[in-house]
Amino acid sequence: MRIVIAGGHGQIALRLEQLLAARGDEVAGIIRKAEQSDDLREAGAEPLLLDLESASVEEVAEHLQGADAAVFAAGAGSGSGAARKDTVDKGAAVLFADAAVRAGVRRFVVVSSMGADPKHEGDEVFDVYLRAKGEADEYVRGQDALDWTILRPGMLTNDAGTGQVRLEAHTGRGPIPRDDVAAALAELLDTPATAGLTLELISGSAPVSVAVKSVAGN
Repeated sequence: MRIVIAGGHGQIALRLEQLLAARGDEVAGIIRKAEQSDDLREAGAEPLLLDLESASVEEVAEHLQGADAAVFAAGAGSGSGAARKDTVDKGAAVLFADAAVRAGVRRFVVVSSMGADPKHEGDEVFDVYLRAKGEADEYVRGQDALDWTILRPGMLTNDAGTGQVRLEAHTGRGPIPRDDVAAALAELLDTPATAGLTLELISGSAPVSVAVKSVAGN
């Protein structure tokens, strides 16, 4: 498979790129800083230089031509203000979805956040973030031309992955290593029967492959 990842230099994205490249997939990551290119190449991914905050749908679709799947893993980051939650966490996600539709890429996986909700209340930056992610998820769910899966991890950690997770429509809150999020994304990409599902992910007791097959009904 050829898989294009938005936010290709993110912590989860780099882990995912390594996993996909190691299993023989062709991987490309969209980045906005040229100096990030070597990190992607080291992970086994092709760097694609493009700023999703200023690019047109046509420009993004051009990078998605020929892809079998697209993953939205971009984010404004913890140090950003409310404005960039809107332009990246929502705006770039909507743009990437529109570009996937234009390029004819049906399989579309989103890295969202537990608690994402367009109706989330509050005035803090994190509240704005949860609303932005919720609005983006809602937009993606409305795209009939996409076979979408939305993954909402719990509290992300840099602990070593265990390969043991809990993956359900509603898990309740809990931590999850980024390693295990990447492993779940790789498995979801291989499981088209998860299309149309919004799933929460935390650490648990089921091997990743078993957890994904379970929610897919296999």
